[in-house]
Amino acid sequence: QVQLVESGGGLVQAGSFLRLSCAASGRIFSINNMGWYRQGPGKQRELVAAITRGGITNYSDSVKGRFTISRDNAKNTAYLQMNSLKPEDTAVYYCNAEVLDGGPGFYSGRTVDYWGQGTQVTVSS
Repeated sequence: QVQLVESGGGLVQAGSFLRLSCAASGRIFSINNMGWYRQGPGKQRELVAAITRGGITNYSDSVKGRFTISRDNAKNTAYLQMNSLKPEDTAVYYCNAEVLDGGPGFYSGRTVDYWGQGTQVTVSS
């Protein structure tokens, strides 16, 4: 099993910034793609940003230029730097990781998708 623990959410004013973290632990040989998704009130979950193990990034049009995704492979951790926040960024933010199951030096052959529990981001106008 793998646990993804998110942190860094909160209540901020429009124009402010937040930095989310997502730390993975457990049966991890390696992690391929990591991503941040969000689900606003009455909306479907949507991709915000994703990053490959090699550092290639992808962003939704709504956050391009304001948000930056990064990761530390040695720490199995992903980050989301969110600048110039807008009220429409209000949502629960979820971390996702594509985990190669196993441990140090051992790969079981399974690849499993994991989700964090979510962290609330609220932006007031």
